[in-house]
Amino acid sequence: MKATSPPSLRKSLGNIGTYAALVLVSLVMLVPFLWMISTSFKEPQDIFKYPPRFIPKSFNFHNYVEVFDRIPFGSFYVNSVYIAFVVVIGTAFFASLAGYSFARIPFAGRNIVFLILLSAMMIPHEVTAIPMFLFMRELGWIDTHWPLVLLPIFGAGGVFGIFVMRQFFISIPKELEEAAMIDGCSRFRIYGQIMLPIAKPGIATLTIFTFVTNWNEFFDPLIFINTRSLMTLPLGLSLFTDEVGTAWHYLMSATVMATVPLLIVFFFAQRQFIEGVAMTGLKE
Repeated sequence: MKATSPPSLRKSLGNIGTYAALVLVSLVMLVPFLWMISTSFKEPQDIFKYPPRFIPKSFNFHNYVEVFDRIPFGSFYVNSVYIAFVVVIGTAFFASLAGYSFARIPFAGRNIVFLILLSAMMIPHEVTAIPMFLFMRELGWIDTHWPLVLLPIFGAGGVFGIFVMRQFFISIPKELEEAAMIDGCSRFRIYGQIMLPIAKPGIATLTIFTFVTNWNEFFDPLIFINTRSLMTLPLGLSLFTDEVGTAWHYLMSATVMATVPLLIVFFFAQRQFIEGVAMTGLKE
């Protein structure tokens, strides 16, 4: 008879193969990040040397200091932080309210309204750029931060947040809400004291997606912002490229510093993020 491997051995070999593939993919994805960090410490003449070196011969920390002298990097950083903070808070608040309404409150045309909202996500942002610019110009909000705050909250990003929170609220057992109503709780009290605490994973998921999207946004600031002091980080980083070329050592140093908030947000919310991604798609 032909010998066969025990099930435990086959399972172990399968797990080893899976982990090996994941490690390989992770290394491939880490290479650009490691190269960015390496370049941020190099002298300009060492960046394109062949063969390339991941570890610089000498670490030039002056690149990080020079970034603040060449552009108002601190101002860009502050602008991006407070805009991202306001957008995250506003999106989480309005999306959770609307998501709870679509998931739990029956009203006429609920599904039709929800589908209309979802259709906004199918329209390319570039298509609505000119009408939005003209609308903001009529309001006198060009070269202000108002478009950068309001458009993500009430635009396609906000609709995505409504979808995420609706899916999460649908996954919560209705018995909790029914028990609260029997005890005399109003809709707002159920939302604030029961649903929101349970929805922390969903809010964490929405927070990370919203923060990353807003932090990396380049198109809207390019359209609505003209004054250098009002620029955000993605727009400010483009100042290292001119008709002469790109100052890669400064650009990489600034990009490393711009990446830090993204890592911090994901580090503190990763557990809720993973749980939220798993739960938001449980039910239709």
